[in-house]
Amino acid sequence: MGLGRVFYFRALVVDRLAVVRHSVSISASQMQRAMKQTRPVLIWVMAIGLVGASLPAWARFQVPPPCKNAFTVEQEQTEGAKVAAEVFKQMPVLPDGSPISQYIRQLGGKLVAVTPGYRWPFNFHVVASEEINAFALPGGAMFVNLGTIQAAETESQLAGVMAHELSHVVMRHSTCNMTKQQSVGTWAALGQLGAAIALGNGALGSMASQGIGMAAGLGFLRMSREYEKQADLLGADILYDAGFDPRGLPQFFETIEAKYGEGGAQIFSDHPNPGNRTQYVNAEIATLPPRANPRVTSAEFTRARELAKKEKTYNAKEVQAGAWRQTGNYALVAGGPGQVIPSPASSNGQGAPIGRLSRASLGLNDRMVPYQGRAFSVNYPASWQKAEGKNGNVAFVPPNGAGQSGIAYGAMIDGVKFQTPVRDANSLAQATTAIAQQISQQNGGMQQASDLTTLTIGGQPANAVELRGRSPVSDGGSTLVERDLLVTVARPDGGVSYMVFVAPEPDYPTLKPLFSSMIQSFQVK
Repeated sequence: MGLGRVFYFRALVVDRLAVVRHSVSISASQMQRAMKQTRPVLIWVMAIGLVGASLPAWARFQVPPPCKNAFTVEQEQTEGAKVAAEVFKQMPVLPDGSPISQYIRQLGGKLVAVTPGYRWPFNFHVVASEEINAFALPGGAMFVNLGTIQAAETESQLAGVMAHELSHVVMRHSTCNMTKQQSVGTWAALGQLGAAIALGNGALGSMASQGIGMAAGLGFLRMSREYEKQADLLGADILYDAGFDPRGLPQFFETIEAKYGEGGAQIFSDHPNPGNRTQYVNAEIATLPPRANPRVTSAEFTRARELAKKEKTYNAKEVQAGAWRQTGNYALVAGGPGQVIPSPASSNGQGAPIGRLSRASLGLNDRMVPYQGRAFSVNYPASWQKAEGKNGNVAFVPPNGAGQSGIAYGAMIDGVKFQTPVRDANSLAQATTAIAQQISQQNGGMQQASDLTTLTIGGQPANAVELRGRSPVSDGGSTLVERDLLVTVARPDGGVSYMVFVAPEPDYPTLKPLFSSMIQSFQVK
């Protein structure tokens, strides 16, 4: 019998007893009949209670039947642990001995004690990121950002975020996503976690923060609205069963949305609002018998939050820059002490520099195939791989042209809107300069290598400028210089589409005609 039925029968017992207790006109014979009807169920429930005392007593949400999943539980745990190990290398994770980490681990333990289903080996960690977000990997490793702890106003709100993430693991949403994406057997794709989280040294490493990293290997962490709703409902029940005020879950999302707007915080990117979140969670809560004193907050939460406010946090650019690696404040492995963490470009084999590609592997003589994006179309070499981001951006890369340290060969196309619409040559030049500066800041201070030139692309005004910086490509033991071509195109709606073409400087002249062909094919919609 499924766990959902256990919940149902326990609720049924309470409903029947409620009739017995509150019907003032019930006769003695009716009372006896009611008790006889109830007793078998009571005995059965008592037996269940003796066998599994940790099972939730009131949860109403019916956990859906298992999804089509090509991964065994053992695979999910083993490979998820490998991904978690990459997080420690690519993000500033507080040591497990940190008081904040200890608190999150204790809070997680309270939730796990009442979490239904398979007993996943959950473990909890804290990332020194200012982003308001949390994520749970396949197999049960959860990472909570300091920004989330700082943003929560009560313990029940913080516990709500964590219960939501636990629910994704319980229902195996990540590997369900991977099965749907037909990426079964491509666990090596998870190795791209480095590029997706830490951004990287190449000019296109910043694509990760815009969604390309998800398309390239982490799409399984971005949940559908249906999965989000399921995690909300089960998460509210877990909160209740752990003794917390379940309203903390919708309250957290409401608080963040009121402060930043929907989409203004990273958590809304990874956790899309299914719509009416507050209404359906409150409807679920209404099915749970009210508690006299549900736990809303605690002195432990207050102390942990104050410590979190004092702790150093990093934004995405600072994580990318990697200065935190040398502080000795962050753990390299789960349970490990703070230590100096090797750079991804070190010679230890993890995230080693990309090797220089041969001329034959660049696809110079390929036929060009069309790509239809949301806001543009473009042709690209048939042998190149494409990775699409959640915001409509896309990257095209020749085989082996990208790695954990970034994209070394290829092209990226994206768009941006400024507060002042781009309507003339002067505003387009200003927009081009702003985009070039952002690329430079995100990639270790690239320098402008040419004057800005004006073009017409697909009938629209355009600009082009070359940039120069450090490539993730190593040749003969030496790191090469990178040459990038930034091309901006004014859009009829006042926005700007932009393309960035990337190659090590020695290969840039070879690839430039191919880049020019892509530019000539570009059309805004």
